[in-house]
Amino acid sequence: MTARDSDGIEQTDWVPVATVWASVEPLSAREFIQSGQAQSSVTAKIIIRARRMTASMRLIHQTRYGNQVYNIAGVLPDNVSGVEYITLPVSAGVNEG
Repeated sequence: MTARDSDGIEQTDWVPVATVWASVEPLSAREFIQSGQAQSSVTAKIIIRARRMTASMRLIHQTRYGNQVYNIAGVLPDNVSGVEYITLPVSAGVNEG
């Protein structure tokens, strides 16, 4: 979300959209090699029920050991129906804000 503060300066903040169940799967060595040089930063895939998602969003995986922030590299429909689940190739990272 982008808004102006009291001094009129534009500020961008992350806004929670939803909490969902997900399957977080690290990429195998084979998948990592197949992803190619252009997407070598992709380290995992996250599968969730289909919903409106874009690569400008981020995911926060909450575990008992802490939170991991993931940057979304793309949004892929499921292979069967195309509407039930989406797969999100992600890279571990930190988005400020």
